[in-house]
Amino acid sequence: MLAANSVLYIPMSLRFASLNSGSNGNCYFVGDEHDAILVDAGISCREIETRLSRLCLDIRSLRAVIISHEHADHIRGLEVLSRKHNLPVFITAATLKNSQLRLDPSLVRNFLHDEPILFNNLAVVPFRKHHDAADPFSFTVEKKGEVVGVFTDIGHACENVMHHFSRCHAVFLESNYDEQMLEQGGYPYPLKKRIRSQVGHLSNDQALALFLSHRTPKLEHLILSHLSMNNNKPEIVDQLFSEHAGNTRITVASRFEESVLFKLHGAQSAVKTNSLDNKRKKKFTAARGPEQLRLF
Repeated sequence: MLAANSVLYIPMSLRFASLNSGSNGNCYFVGDEHDAILVDAGISCREIETRLSRLCLDIRSLRAVIISHEHADHIRGLEVLSRKHNLPVFITAATLKNSQLRLDPSLVRNFLHDEPILFNNLAVVPFRKHHDAADPFSFTVEKKGEVVGVFTDIGHACENVMHHFSRCHAVFLESNYDEQMLEQGGYPYPLKKRIRSQVGHLSNDQALALFLSHRTPKLEHLILSHLSMNNNKPEIVDQLFSEHAGNTRITVASRFEESVLFKLHGAQSAVKTNSLDNKRKKKFTAARGPEQLRLF
């Protein structure tokens, strides 16, 4: 029996949020109340600080930034972020070489396929995927049986992707392009071919097929990510997946702002209100100034 003045400690489930998702910058937060990591840092250090603050997340809880590959929309803010906050950067040797990043060597850490990276109660599991980069990886973040996956920039759903997807309670999953919009759009044929290739990006239909064939009843959240600005629309993705959602909550990540802070087991942070969700819906297709890297 507990003493009258004792405190019952209930471990917090994993929390996760998209800080930005798209060809203008990608950055994803996953962690608990004590330890957290970022997957990629494709927006500025200032924006990362601001968006974490708006979610009431303490940047001092970050233990590292884990880098998926060297494309600019995944590393643009990394140098300043790592230097300013003394954050270790987990990155493969090939990715670092091709990134031309100038990082403090004392903060650089390597990782290997399928070997967990441990941060107290968190375990980050890297696994190889297919994308047109030097050494591309995706990741799951795990805590005592809870699993959150970050699966973007994927040419096709290989065995690694399918295996890890089926283990997840929540997934950030790329749904990059609508096949008809890409076909009818103004991109030159070689670029269209590259996007569709086995080392390009997942279409809406490919992402849906992965979801339908490898989801399990434990999948609580699916956050559709890395949408193309020119070859997709959030409302298309939302409608397509919502029709098949079942008990999985479907969210489309924004290329302009952070998502709400999600928690597993049906919980959601109240940090961002419904009014903000409504504002986001109204601005699904609104442009907010100059964009970069519009190819995808």
